[in-house]
Amino acid sequence: MVAYMDHKDLDNRQIGRERAMQIADGVKRVADRIAKAENSAGRKEGSVTLLAATKTRDVGEIMAAIDAGVRRIGENRPQEVTAKAQGLLELCRDRKLALGTEAVDSDSSSAGVGFHLIGQLQSNKINKILPYVDTVESVDGSPLARKLATRALAAGGTMGILLEVNESGEQAKSGCAPDQALDLAYELAAMEGIQLKGLMTVGAHVDDEAIIRSGFAHLRGLRDHIRDSGEPGTDTCTMLSMGMTGDMEYAVAEGSTEVRVGTAIFGPRAFI
Repeated sequence: MVAYMDHKDLDNRQIGRERAMQIADGVKRVADRIAKAENSAGRKEGSVTLLAATKTRDVGEIMAAIDAGVRRIGENRPQEVTAKAQGLLELCRDRKLALGTEAVDSDSSSAGVGFHLIGQLQSNKINKILPYVDTVESVDGSPLARKLATRALAAGGTMGILLEVNESGEQAKSGCAPDQALDLAYELAAMEGIQLKGLMTVGAHVDDEAIIRSGFAHLRGLRDHIRDSGEPGTDTCTMLSMGMTGDMEYAVAEGSTEVRVGTAIFGPRAFI
């Protein structure tokens, strides 16, 4: 694989019919997996939202997923947000869809496409994403949260956030420690300029179902505790972003409200 930013036009807006059909088929397969997992878990159909993870995918590919029914996308890198935002905004408007911050400001939530940042955010990149992204899922500490809140207030808005929790304890993964999550969530929920919408985690990188599910179950317990605490700003802490291509069924069984899926929709990535 090679560095994609130098070798792929992320603002490309035209893809072939065959590629568009491949992506549409991917969306359908994932939607069917989610529906089956909901049914197996005894959950209401539609209780889990599909977020299409769009790292290295160009505007045309992302729009093919949106045309197939995806209503939430997630980028890993701020530079990809800025590279694709204008094209996505224009093509969404052509379809009478509001994207990201435009969707938040829209009167009709049914005509909106959520635009999330799901990868790490450095404070010097906040201004790059602020005009477009409606939710940052990777907030793992109060310094970043305070800077996000300050910039959002200065821009006259509020940024949705998820608190990322490292449930697996793996050093390579981001997120706050589980034993710090409650106090941190209460601190973030009380900040003006951001809205704590829920929690996010990446499942343990193991083959043991019990270990993977225990992390998801613990995150659900944290979410419930925060949401029901009565602390200021915690009543909006409802989302559980957990589950990806390889473990989404486990996540849905443990209460996930959003699964983040890329490869199963778009196919293997050709770039880093």
